[in-house]
Amino acid sequence: MATQYDNQTTGQGHHGTPRRGAEGNVFSIIAMVLGVIGLIFLPIVFALGGLVMAIIAKTVRHERLATVAIVISAVGLVGGMVLGAIFASM
Repeated sequence: MATQYDNQTTGQGHHGTPRRGAEGNVFSIIAMVLGVIGLIFLPIVFALGGLVMAIIAKTVRHERLATVAIVISAVGLVGGMVLGAIFASM
């Protein structure tokens, strides 16, 4: 039996519908964490991995935080190399 409320949208998704929120920026958040870790420890591995993930987040997944992740990972890569060179020369 159909009621008058059958076709109205309530703004709520179905149980299987993914929500856009923190889940939509997963690659960007991981890239930011890797960029910060790369600033302190092994920038070639961590910050470069974060930069690659951030570029994937920007181009393929179109995440909102991808630009911030690219900047943080790039700063982590360059800054980590500079810090490594400074500590290596001591």
